Amino acid sequence: MYKITLGVDGMMCNMCEAHVNDNIRNKFKVKKVESSHSKNETVIIAKEEIAEDALRSTIEETGYKLTSYKIEPYEKKGLFKK
Repeated sequence: MYKITLGVDGMMCNMCEAHVNDNIRNKFKVKKVESSHSKNETVIIAKEEIAEDALRSTIEETGYKLTSYKIEPYEKKGLFKK
């Protein structure tokens, strides 16, 4: 599992966040995606790596700008880890 953190410029409201999230869900197999217009950030949890170029074109299709890309291994936290 991977955690991908994107800097996204241009989101102004909750609808902007939903627009970005929906577009990512439609293009890639992700476990979870959450965006925050106040943090200018989108966080994706996915089983496989997603290339920066692919995410950049997806974000730019929605009218926003990708400003940063960070990928790291992700391990679910909690009492009942598999």
